Amino acid sequence: MGRFRVRSFLMGILFTLLVSAALGLGALYSGYIPAAADTKPSKFERWAAKTSLRETIQRDTRGTTVPPAPDTKELLHAVQLYGANCAVCHGAADGKPSKIAKGFYIRSPQLGEHGVEDDPVTETYWKVKHGIRFTGMPAFGGTLSDDDVWALAGFLKTMDKLPPAVDAAWQKIPSAAAP
Repeated sequence: MGRFRVRSFLMGILFTLLVSAALGLGALYSGYIPAAADTKPSKFERWAAKTSLRETIQRDTRGTTVPPAPDTKELLHAVQLYGANCAVCHGAADGKPSKIAKGFYIRSPQLGEHGVEDDPVTETYWKVKHGIRFTGMPAFGGTLSDDDVWALAGFLKTMDKLPPAVDAAWQKIPSAAAP
């Protein structure tokens, strides 16, 4: 009798999994899962994406050796890199979004207004180097050197307490926001 119950229980689990998979595929192939960039993601989608990102970064950055904090010369170089590669999506010191940034369905943080100084520098480095899947954040690991990625991460980590010369350069990056 006990063997029959275990088998019935396992068959019930298998049946539930098969029905769930069939319903999921049906929703996928009938177009019921939104794909438009101007559609708000579901709570489940947001939860899954945030959880996966957090756990991936935590796993991938474990044991990462962080270089010394960037000096003024490296920070000035990082400001130039930011202006050339990041400002169009993440804004300048004024914190105002560009038209491109306004069009992202996952809003890109406007780092002049809400920076990432509280994030571990290894997390910022990882995001710049690898990008973030299913968002507008590209991977710069193939186009910038590792030193440049670390310089950007160091700049973003310290942008609330920049040396005067670096802050002056940061303030001069033109806003990408429409006048």
